[in-house]
Amino acid sequence: MIKVGIIGGSGYTAGELIRILMFHPNAKLDFVYSTTNAGKPLSIAHQDILGDIEMNFTDTINPDVDVVFLCLGHGKSIAFLENNKFSDSTKIIDLGNDFRLTKDKDFNGKSFVYGLPELNKNDIKSADYIANPGCFATAIQLALLPLAAEGALTEDVHINATTGSTGAGVGLAATSHFSWRNNNFSHYKAFEHQHLGEINQSIKQLQASFNDELIFIPNRGDFPRGIFATLYTKSEESLENLVAKYEAFYADQPFVTVTTTNINMKQVVQTNKCIISLMKKGNRVLITSTIDNLLKGASGQAVQNMNLMFGLEETTGLHLKPCGF
Repeated sequence: MIKVGIIGGSGYTAGELIRILMFHPNAKLDFVYSTTNAGKPLSIAHQDILGDIEMNFTDTINPDVDVVFLCLGHGKSIAFLENNKFSDSTKIIDLGNDFRLTKDKDFNGKSFVYGLPELNKNDIKSADYIANPGCFATAIQLALLPLAAEGALTEDVHINATTGSTGAGVGLAATSHFSWRNNNFSHYKAFEHQHLGEINQSIKQLQASFNDELIFIPNRGDFPRGIFATLYTKSEESLENLVAKYEAFYADQPFVTVTTTNINMKQVVQTNKCIISLMKKGNRVLITSTIDNLLKGASGQAVQNMNLMFGLEETTGLHLKPCGF
């Protein structure tokens, strides 16, 4: 059994990790670290697991676990690792953004691999340290990587993507209160969202010549979870050829499905799946990509990475039921 620790245990991504790992056939939770809830049962923060697991939060770590997940929020993982040492054999999966960019991947003798399995699966299998991708970044990269692999991104890409309220984290903010979010819609960080760095980095990994713009408008939706992204750019390829290239690119990727039908977010919510839909109008291709921001966009993908790092089938523990209605 893989002995697992979770740091930052009271947030949304930690809650998703607990839900997955308590039923994972090859993993066992060793500790869940939370300074604010130390000594209290996990169900204090994650009420839906009441009766499923008898375990308390702790404010001490076990430095000898096999793998630790860092769920601390952006910019906090470095400080935690500087003040808390794990054994040389402990693998680390960071769900924050501290190590995602190439310029930030090396830290205290550790080199973090960018953990998008559909792009870096072989490197992930041999990695000890993983920088888990961002949620918007995952949905958008999966929509674009097959084109980049063909060197086919030759124009600006226009992106409009909407995320649920859990994307803002468990802490309250003016735009996360129910009274503000309900029956409301807004955009934020237009043209400058922090995930653009890792998206551009991955595209250039496959298509070094890409120098056009990703014009990204992120939106807040009035639903709790999920991302629905629409992207368009110019392409002279037929729809049939595009579909064939996408299907070939994702042939060995169990969580990605390609279709030409209209898709909706409920097809993926509560799962680790990404569904991509392709349409053509004249010389423009419309790519729609939808994921669950907390699963394929965070904790589900983190467990997928753990599976790969420990030589398991990457789908282990991730056969999750979608929310049909």
